[in-house]
Amino acid sequence: MTRYWLVLLLLVASGLLNYADRANLSVGATDIQRELHLSNYQLGLLLSAFFWTYALAQLCYVAGWLVDRLHVCLVLACGVALWSAATTATGLVGSFAVLFSLRLLLGTGESVAYPSYSRILVSCFPEHRRGLSNAAIDAGTKLGPAIGALLGGLLIPAFGWRVFFLALGIAGLMWVVPWLVFMPRGKKVSSTKDPDSADFARILCCPKVWVTAVGLFCSNYFWYFLITWLPPYLEQERNFPKAKMAVASSASFLAIALSALISGWLSDHLILRGSTATLVRKSFAGCGLIFSTLLLPVAMIDNVNLAMALLMGACVAFGMYTGNVYAITQTLAGPAAAGRWTSIQNGVGNLAGVAAPWFTGWVVDRTGHFFPAFLAAVCLVLAAAALFTIAIGNLEPVDFQAERVLSS
Repeated sequence: MTRYWLVLLLLVASGLLNYADRANLSVGATDIQRELHLSNYQLGLLLSAFFWTYALAQLCYVAGWLVDRLHVCLVLACGVALWSAATTATGLVGSFAVLFSLRLLLGTGESVAYPSYSRILVSCFPEHRRGLSNAAIDAGTKLGPAIGALLGGLLIPAFGWRVFFLALGIAGLMWVVPWLVFMPRGKKVSSTKDPDSADFARILCCPKVWVTAVGLFCSNYFWYFLITWLPPYLEQERNFPKAKMAVASSASFLAIALSALISGWLSDHLILRGSTATLVRKSFAGCGLIFSTLLLPVAMIDNVNLAMALLMGACVAFGMYTGNVYAITQTLAGPAAAGRWTSIQNGVGNLAGVAAPWFTGWVVDRTGHFFPAFLAAVCLVLAAAALFTIAIGNLEPVDFQAERVLSS
């Protein structure tokens, strides 16, 4: 039993490093921009580069194939080593082209993380521990940007942005050592073949797969806008010093993490007491996404204290959604199709990581203001609310045999 918790702790730590490393560029963005003489458009390209390879590897099922066909724990170790090496090397670069290439490499390494987490939990953790295990890893991914922003705000003014990247990269490389010692072993995590009854083509033809995929794209746009451009916004438009920016950004991401944990636990509790999954999951997701629109006034109000209060409110609301979104997918897909459904959904959803940073950099260069970028994020989060509450229908497992009959 102790080994379960040790493995889970290492998985949570890898999730934290995963999101700290993908969000670290935004924390040091203004310093990197000044030193390398980058435009906002170039900065937007850099902030989106990670997601090009990250989304493509999942959408094309490359990451899923590696996890299914090779020893999953070794695949995860290689992924962490690759993305940590890319992060470390970032602290040594001196040009836009090399930095862009390293962000692509970072996305390649991180693409195996979530498929690996899923297979390790299913293979090695008993059913009654998987809920807490998934929630803990998700909390780690939300705490990553929070801790990264806070550490960056403290390290960068004192030592420069390069030391920040070197420290995060070395921490990831150090993680690999205890993982190789304590990782699960045996046939359960070695190579296997996927025996699922629903073939990949049939899943692709299911309309609800694309509803959740597009819905995740719309909500991810909101999330990736926050983790890539909130720190530069606070520095450039709100004139926050680095330390104040770090505290505000960290508090925002922490609010999402805590809200997700509480909302996930509360929704499970309500379902256990007799409420339907459709009512509970869709209510949390819909209300969370709708109240996330509190983000828009943040770009319109001069009063800093009121603006920061609204930002916290938007983040708490968004956490209500993130604590339930994958539960919605798992209910619809069922055990036989959950892996491949999630692969498609994540592949499409993470394309928002390309769109949000790029569009924000472009629009800020064109207008000189962040308001249009805030407006775009809010419009897409409302679209996500409509997809997850109206278009998705009842939350019950899809009968893929019936889907095949209807489509023939």
